[in-house]
Amino acid sequence: MTPWLEPADLPPDAVEVGKVVDAWGIKGWVKVHAFSPDPQALFSAKRWFLLPPESGPKFFESAALVRVQQAREHSGAVVASFHDVTDRNQAETLKSARIFIPRSSFPTPDHDEFYWVDLMGLQVVNREGVALGEVCDLLATGAQTVLVLKQQQNGQNVERMIPFVSVYIDQVDLAQRQIWVDWQADY
Repeated sequence: MTPWLEPADLPPDAVEVGKVVDAWGIKGWVKVHAFSPDPQALFSAKRWFLLPPESGPKFFESAALVRVQQAREHSGAVVASFHDVTDRNQAETLKSARIFIPRSSFPTPDHDEFYWVDLMGLQVVNREGVALGEVCDLLATGAQTVLVLKQQQNGQNVERMIPFVSVYIDQVDLAQRQIWVDWQADY
């Protein structure tokens, strides 16, 4: 492993939040593609866990910890600098690295705001108590977020999509791992 990368184990609550796109500038900064349109978790975390890219050249083979010196938005992207990464050559070795942050390091969301990662796997039930499926994905459509549900019916996977807006979402209970909705099973 590169001497300035600290070997580390991924925390059990690690969430993939972005990817290093390339080196940025000559002083060791990197450009990051954040997977969230609001990358506050990247800005608030002072330690990022990196995994090597899934394909292509790999300059390190296992999980590594980098200590974030500064992370900020720049021209629609995120740029970051790390302690001990001081030049462009070092930064280039991080290209395509996947960035993970412990879920426990995320900023606390406001009331009635949720991180997508917290909604994954929740059971969705309508007002009549009919189970509609489990959240397997979320889609950002521009106007709203859409829950994508999967459920087994008669031996086949059935997919439903429900807009994640207050008109249809009655309650999200993270402790009970359920979302209550005003949505019919045949819709």
